[in-house]
Amino acid sequence: MKNSNFKVSRRYFISRTSKATLAIGIGSSMIGSAFLTACGGGSTEEGGVILRTGFEQTPLPYDYTALEPHIDAMTMEIHYTKHAAAYAKNLGEAAAEEGVDVSAPLEEVLMNISKYSTKMRNNGGGHYNHELFWKIMSPNGGGEPTGDLSDAINASFGSFADFATQFENAGKTRFGSGWAWLVLDADKKLAVGSTPNQDNPLMDVSDFQGIPLMGIDVWEHAYYLKYTSDRAGYIGNWWNLVNWDAVAERYDALK
Repeated sequence: MKNSNFKVSRRYFISRTSKATLAIGIGSSMIGSAFLTACGGGSTEEGGVILRTGFEQTPLPYDYTALEPHIDAMTMEIHYTKHAAAYAKNLGEAAAEEGVDVSAPLEEVLMNISKYSTKMRNNGGGHYNHELFWKIMSPNGGGEPTGDLSDAINASFGSFADFATQFENAGKTRFGSGWAWLVLDADKKLAVGSTPNQDNPLMDVSDFQGIPLMGIDVWEHAYYLKYTSDRAGYIGNWWNLVNWDAVAERYDALK
């Protein structure tokens, strides 16, 4: 009987300790600290401009039709003006309600999201994720990365093809709605994983953590009008849109 009670207590202790460790997050690592410094308020450094995310929705850098035929114009318009706009609006409300300084980088909030409300988590994540998503796509995208980013992908995954397979699998196997990511982790290595809903790897509550270099939205609203239930087809075609220059800029700013 005593042995049984010990096992229960030990499981509880391990569970609580794991959750406490998880809540520390990527922000406590050296790469996380460097990332926050690069994103720091009022930064005029090039890296800070590239990495920093504000609290307001920025203009879409291309027309709704620009990503045809891989993402249709109606999906882009609805996605940007309805879904993403709602996240930005609700984030502004949450920031006002919780006394957040909106002149500071949103990344600071996300790295400490366990201290904030569910409204902040859902809408802060949704806003950050979409702001990154628009930036790392381009009508002139596609192909493969070059330079240091290419070398890092080869070193971490073996080849670009192996990386692409892992990334696609992360998106295809994400249960329900969420995102697949390429990140720079706490050990300064590239890693692939996914998060549910509008969570992202910056969050101290996430079980997959790192500094996002690129991410793909696998919520149905991102692809259903064109692909219906064919998430794999959407992900496969999405490679034609990836702006590797933008992804490499993020990597170089962190490196």
